[in-house]
Amino acid sequence: MATTAPNKLTFDWEGKDQKGNRIRGQMDGPNADWVKAQLRRKGTTPMRVRKHRQSAFGSGKKKIKAADIAVFARQLSTMLNAGVPLVQSFDIVGNGLENKSMQELVYSIKADIEGGSNLSTALRRYPQYFDALFSNLVFAGEQSGTLDTLLDKIATYKEKTEALKAKIRKAMYYPAAVITVAIVVTTILLVYVVPTFQKLFESMGGELPAFTLMVVHLSEFFQKWWLMVFGGIAALAVGFVQAKKRSKSIQDGVDKLSLKIPLIGTILQKATIARFARTMSTMFAAGVPLVEAMESVAGASGNSVYEVAILQMRDEAATGQQLQVTMEHTGLFPNMVVQMTAIGEESGSLDAMLGKVADFYEEEVDNAVDSLTSLMEPMIMAFLGVVIGGLVIAMYLPIFKMGSVV
Repeated sequence: MATTAPNKLTFDWEGKDQKGNRIRGQMDGPNADWVKAQLRRKGTTPMRVRKHRQSAFGSGKKKIKAADIAVFARQLSTMLNAGVPLVQSFDIVGNGLENKSMQELVYSIKADIEGGSNLSTALRRYPQYFDALFSNLVFAGEQSGTLDTLLDKIATYKEKTEALKAKIRKAMYYPAAVITVAIVVTTILLVYVVPTFQKLFESMGGELPAFTLMVVHLSEFFQKWWLMVFGGIAALAVGFVQAKKRSKSIQDGVDKLSLKIPLIGTILQKATIARFARTMSTMFAAGVPLVEAMESVAGASGNSVYEVAILQMRDEAATGQQLQVTMEHTGLFPNMVVQMTAIGEESGSLDAMLGKVADFYEEEVDNAVDSLTSLMEPMIMAFLGVVIGGLVIAMYLPIFKMGSVV
């Protein structure tokens, strides 16, 4: 009777048949040991078995997002809290996932655990999905016997962090979308509509107004070079993004500059403080020592300016200084945050106080985003009116001039 694998991954294998010939192929199975066992039953001596590269998570499939990781942590916490064994919990969670890439990831972690790894070690093999903070908290839960509680805290942390990011994106999407539409409409007017009017004006004769001439010359330029203009802009954008990814100095410069942008900088600063407080609160609630926790907190801050400052705080805290004193030395944290931290340290409830700070600043970000959106709407409408309306007026000016002469 053939043995079936309940949760399948794809493996590439190499081996020798009964005649000693070298053969290779693919097989689906829950882990490499299972595949080796099946090959031996078929009379093949396995030499090498490894996961198929093409089955990398997200390749050709729906990508794994941070929200998927948050849902995974929440579901796994619920299963463990209900008393379901860890391996069986992975089965239940994996079978209920619609995202095939996430399902593969869950089954792969399950296979690692079945192979003898603990959960934190298995998660560290996938750093692109589980950062150091996630893995460290899981390790702390395993050591203290409170894995279900820690996973619940991780899920809450991930959910709030993603909600905060969504609020920031909300502030950016609307103006970006409107400006994009304005550029597209302006390009259409310059490339297709203005030339039609230009032919009409040439047939009429006479001197064109200076504003109309400027638009006509701009139209001629766009008709000839529009592909190069937009290609150059796209190349610059891609080049900047790649340079930012590869160069730490450029990334640091962008992070520093972003905090100084009017209105936007204030929102980014509040969001960074909210992430700092939320991460510190979660780490303290998990019982992670201060100095050890701050390295993960620095990486989760999302801004290199604060990352450097938090690492500086870590070094000072390692010498015995209080957290609130180290925060004052950076000059990056508002007085309210410093005072709340001081109260938390004195009362022994630092995790609760930092949680309140995070709640406050997350609400501040939400309100600031709403205010920014309300402020930008009339500004964007005015921008559209000036650009699109200006082009229309430039085209009708000669007609108005001719009408006044008549």
